[in-house]
Amino acid sequence: MAKGHRSQIKRERNANKDTRPSAKLSYARVSVTKACFVLDAIRGKDVETALGIVTYNPRYASSLIKKLLESAVANAENNNGLKKEDLYVAECYATTGPIMKRIRPRAQGRAYRILKRMSHITVVLDEKK
Repeated sequence: MAKGHRSQIKRERNANKDTRPSAKLSYARVSVTKACFVLDAIRGKDVETALGIVTYNPRYASSLIKKLLESAVANAENNNGLKKEDLYVAECYATTGPIMKRIRPRAQGRAYRILKRMSHITVVLDEKK
């Protein structure tokens, strides 16, 4: 059991919070492995280069990640007062979401399961030192 008043506990918890600008897309209809191909390409790059990569990448996940990256940049400019030129992609990762299970009829009365995977994609930006 935590000691102290509720407001004190909340104050201590918020002091440890990550203040870097970020954006999160939940329940994206793309699998984690397919999203990670694009995320690996932009990790550690500055924002302008990362936007160029996702704009001309032919994968479906790149269109989702482009919107997410633009949202993270807007959060950095409006909420944290940072400049777009000073930002880079510090972290970007995808975690598994729920899986929709569907049935596909096959030969001789069998049923094959189709797994429609979802993911939660997170992009965290940071200022260049």
